[in-house]
Amino acid sequence: MNTIPSVSSSALLGRSGSRLPICGKIRAGIKVLTKHAAQQPQAQTLYDQGVAAGQSFDEIEAAILDALPTLKHPLVPRNVSWFTVRAQDYANPVLAQQILDAYGETRADGERRLYRFPVVFPSDHWPTVMPHQLAVWGAREKRFWSQYSADGRTRQCWCPAPLPSGQEARPIRPFGGRQAMLRADNGGICNPETCPQYQNRECNLDGRFLFFIPGIPSVSVFELHTRSFYALNAAIQTFETISFMRGGRISGFLDRDHTPFFLSKQLREVAYIDDEGQPVRVPQWIIQLEAPVDVSPLLRERDDPDTCLMPAVLAAQVRPDEPTQEAPVEVTVPVAAAVTPVVNGDESPSHAQVLALVETFGLDLERYTAYTDRRWGTGWKLNRQGRRRAWDELERYRQDPEGDVDKIETELAQAAGRRG
Repeated sequence: MNTIPSVSSSALLGRSGSRLPICGKIRAGIKVLTKHAAQQPQAQTLYDQGVAAGQSFDEIEAAILDALPTLKHPLVPRNVSWFTVRAQDYANPVLAQQILDAYGETRADGERRLYRFPVVFPSDHWPTVMPHQLAVWGAREKRFWSQYSADGRTRQCWCPAPLPSGQEARPIRPFGGRQAMLRADNGGICNPETCPQYQNRECNLDGRFLFFIPGIPSVSVFELHTRSFYALNAAIQTFETISFMRGGRISGFLDRDHTPFFLSKQLREVAYIDDEGQPVRVPQWIIQLEAPVDVSPLLRERDDPDTCLMPAVLAAQVRPDEPTQEAPVEVTVPVAAAVTPVVNGDESPSHAQVLALVETFGLDLERYTAYTDRRWGTGWKLNRQGRRRAWDELERYRQDPEGDVDKIETELAQAAGRRG
């Protein structure tokens, strides 16, 4: 499966990274009437009618507020064991029924619901398919959000910039959307422990999964929102494990048998700090990313001398009881004597051959490694297929090494700017 590349292009709206178009949402839970709203017969009627008609909870809430404006917040989220699929959450409402027909289950309550379903991801870069940030939302827009600095070391706090005024004190309508600026009152530093919005539970972790569903026809991705730290953190570990074993790949099917990832829910006890500062454990249905694949073929399929030798090399570097050997003498090889490495046919290059080809391009090895680790995961160098992919990409730029340098630097800069 060819993945959606993270590339940039120059156009009217500037030089920006590609974004995945979204066809609709699968929701992690449901919303129910508050205790106060449930006492209003009209609110209960509108809620029941909206659920039966397949309306989104936003539409149901808007209908209740129109009829009963004194109810400020008539609906509240409820954690359940299934995912919610509603026709009104899709540009093509037919997709919702197709998902339920293909992967829905009927359990004890007699309702057909979505409890577990397969997914494939369109990119090998996990932050692209699982973007997340800390964010404060207002009634109409995002008020504050986290984003990492260009060097990737500092988590910054951003907010919308005020609109400049033109003639007659009218605000100037910006082209390309409202600009952003570092938040002034905290120096632009995101520190949850000292942030009043985070401490007041106004700022929360905001993440989402972006994926395709096998058997459901769509060129745009599906979206699943979550604010669960436990779900996002566990998914990162799964992504990194699979990426390591597949030479940097998480996109497409996991093996030759077309095994996909699965999204489901697991009932777990999670901890949180209550208003009195005491840890409390409560049961919650947490989104779980499953990779039900036999890892043995993944490891053996790409086994080679470099992969076998790497653990021994790493072990030798961390054993403190070994006697210190005399450092080897460094020999400087003139540039003119450098020979471009050659790999024939389907032969897989070694890690050393890839780095040798990188040096002929004039690329900085540290920057190149940072780029490849972000693009394919750190496992690419240990995996035969991963090294082949890196080699093939370099080969495409053999006649234009300056273009490759520019592409890598641009991608690293944009990746640092997208972190959050």
